[in-house]
Amino acid sequence: MSVAEIEETRASLIAWIEGLSDSGMLTVLDSLRNSNFDGDWWDSLSDSQTKHINEGIEDEENGRVISSEAFWKNLKNG
Repeated sequence: MSVAEIEETRASLIAWIEGLSDSGMLTVLDSLRNSNFDGDWWDSLSDSQTKHINEGIEDEENGRVISSEAFWKNLKNG
């Protein structure tokens, strides 16, 4: 990203934040601003979370997947 693009993005974000009235979004942004996590997000996951992610990877590697289109169609049709 060029310096000009960075400045444009910064100005756009500032304008967007100044117009926010959603306290939930402001809380999320403030939490992000105050976060000081320097490590890898993977290291902060629980054993259960990493187990489920690894199961999903294994499912994909073994062809046990469906397309998002099929997922949404099945969900819609119950």
